[in-house]
Amino acid sequence: MARYRIEVKKSAAREISRIPKRDLTLILARIQALADNPRPPGSVKLTGEEKYRIRQGSYRILYTIEDDVLTVCVVKIAHRKDAYR
Repeated sequence: MARYRIEVKKSAAREISRIPKRDLTLILARIQALADNPRPPGSVKLTGEEKYRIRQGSYRILYTIEDDVLTVCVVKIAHRKDAYR
């Protein structure tokens, strides 16, 4: 299977800078794993949108997948209480 390219929106990059260090390493590892499998076990397609989400601890990673150009774009990383607002 081909490897996907990971893109992170500027807004998501700002959110990454606010995450505590203890959670950050796990979240970044989870994002890197999306390059090999953009639809891992536990990923859920959001209803009404062309986005997916995966959980990492108390955080949610929202992303889009473009299969034709092999790209995963991370749209938002937020604590679960704020992820869908």
